[in-house]
Amino acid sequence: MAELRFQVEPGGELRGRHRVPGDKSISHRAIIFGALAEGLTQVSGFLEGEDCLATMNAFRAMGVRVDGPEDGRVTVHGVGRDGLRKPRGPLDMGNSGTAMRLMAGLLAGQPFDSRLTGDASLTLRPMRRVTDPLQAMGARLQTGTRGTPPLSLSGTVELRGIDYAMPVASAQVKSCLLLAGVYARGRTCVTEPAPTRDHTERMMKAFGYPIERSEGRVCLVGGGVFSATRVEVPSDISSAAFFLVGASIASGSDLTLRHVGINPTRTGVIDVLRAMGADIEVLDPRTVGGEPVAELRVRPARLRGIDVPTELVPLAIDEFPAIFVAAACAEGRTRVTGAAELRVKETDRIQVMADGLAVLGVRVTPTRDGIVIDGGEISGGEVDSRGDHRIAMAFAMAGLRASAPVQIRDCRNVNTSFPGFAALAGSAGLGIRELRNGD
Repeated sequence: MAELRFQVEPGGELRGRHRVPGDKSISHRAIIFGALAEGLTQVSGFLEGEDCLATMNAFRAMGVRVDGPEDGRVTVHGVGRDGLRKPRGPLDMGNSGTAMRLMAGLLAGQPFDSRLTGDASLTLRPMRRVTDPLQAMGARLQTGTRGTPPLSLSGTVELRGIDYAMPVASAQVKSCLLLAGVYARGRTCVTEPAPTRDHTERMMKAFGYPIERSEGRVCLVGGGVFSATRVEVPSDISSAAFFLVGASIASGSDLTLRHVGINPTRTGVIDVLRAMGADIEVLDPRTVGGEPVAELRVRPARLRGIDVPTELVPLAIDEFPAIFVAAACAEGRTRVTGAAELRVKETDRIQVMADGLAVLGVRVTPTRDGIVIDGGEISGGEVDSRGDHRIAMAFAMAGLRASAPVQIRDCRNVNTSFPGFAALAGSAGLGIRELRNGD
């Protein structure tokens, strides 16, 4: 397969009103709960990226009819909690750690055997954080030799509910165990050490499944029923983050992002950027389908380096590649600690970002659980995203402040979360081109 690269010309500004694609986390969950519900679930704003399509195809392989996607519209013909059928072969989760971990919880309680696979990047992601508590619930499963995918799950008669305190804050682990808890005997409770995104809890409630929430803790009793509903997926704040940073660092910008999800467990990127001095306005806040949304207007600002508050790290964990670019353009030093989770994402995001920033002339020091970035000038050069979609898009925005062209290698996986990124960024004012081998 031909390598896809981004070529970004230096300078430019981001302007206009634009809408980034639908929220990936919510799109995954809309398919999952729509499949488990009784009746037809109508979804609008669905993210037609490769990760979410992998989840859709997995449910099709288990006997669920899914119509679409067509312009973000999907209809899921739910089969009920106990209506899934044994797939004929392995379920390929592609590049999606979210899909892999959530599906592990769902499949742990099924009466049939199943196997979850993924691409080369996904086979390096740690899975013991979900397989250990699932085994405590009675699940029978196996991982690869290093606790990584593929995952093989044996049919289970019945799981048992547990009370689990997560050692590391993770919405994926929490969601995995809640899905397993639906099939468990008795009560399942998950306690988190710090707030994480709560899309699973919100969507369970929207689908009519009883769930109890208190400070840092969520519980449910197995055996409940999901009822079909309508789901309107807001624009993904993780995708919006690149444009928030781009418009903050590019002189002359005035950008409004429409219908962005501002779930309070996801707005850490706004809080961090504002702490650095960013000019971000939240306009027309409202609730749509149980999720808060708003328009985000951002204009250039004189950013300053900060020590990122550790309590904001879990709330911005996916947005740190973009935040690192903001730090590279800020005055002074930015320190991030408590972010060891970044080392076990699609890539080691601390090291890969540090390597790329160094190529662009930025003084940067990776640490065990974070990074130190001394802001200043950004030069041009060729950086390698190592196939990480968020790193590729972050470095594309760095071109707005670069003194020479920036070329980013291995960008094909951008389509996992943001199909059409280059076209949308170009229409907003970024001088970006897609190049393939031979160009």
